[in-house]
Amino acid sequence: MRKKTFAAAALLAAATLTLSACGSGDDGKQPVTVVSEEAGSDKAAIVLDKPFEKPDLVLTDTNGKKYDLRKETQGKPTLIYFGYTNCPDVCPLTMNNIAVAKKQLPKAQQDELRVVFVTTDPERDTASALGKWLKGIDPQVVGLTGDFDTIQAGARTLGISIEPPHKDKNGKMVSTHGTQVVAFSPKTDKGYVLYTEDAQVDDYTKDLPKLIKGAKP
Repeated sequence: MRKKTFAAAALLAAATLTLSACGSGDDGKQPVTVVSEEAGSDKAAIVLDKPFEKPDLVLTDTNGKKYDLRKETQGKPTLIYFGYTNCPDVCPLTMNNIAVAKKQLPKAQQDELRVVFVTTDPERDTASALGKWLKGIDPQVVGLTGDFDTIQAGARTLGISIEPPHKDKNGKMVSTHGTQVVAFSPKTDKGYVLYTEDAQVDDYTKDLPKLIKGAKP
């Protein structure tokens, strides 16, 4: 397993540098994606010396019901990712990598694991839109939408930067967001492992059995 230990303060600064700007224009042309990462960072998993607190988020799930993130995932192994359904590459790739690895787990562990996808584009990602998109990836994934400022503040507590979607000079809709997946322990409910967009199916396949038990990868 590729892993690296970071001091929490340094990690927070580094994490905000990992951003993916995904464009989906109305002109029918190929979407534009620009990705920038921390220089020299080629590690899929970062083991934190001081784990993150789970975001205090109360949002809306794909059934249109209120979802209290801390309450609903308490005592459960949990992966959290911030992204959006119109993303042309990074978001679907990350979610599919997790889904493929998850399917290799025993059924009981699949049911125990919580994978949470929080939209960074709530205006377009309604509960219905999220549900339709996630159904094609993994129906068990919890999709959450809500007020953008609330979502942005929650992401910031994990060192993940997101910006409101906007049109660029060419009229393409662009959303800039951090691409990290944060894993939370079922024992402490703290986020102690961070995955970069370099994480592959094999990385998650090797790590998920340990993460579900609350062990470090």
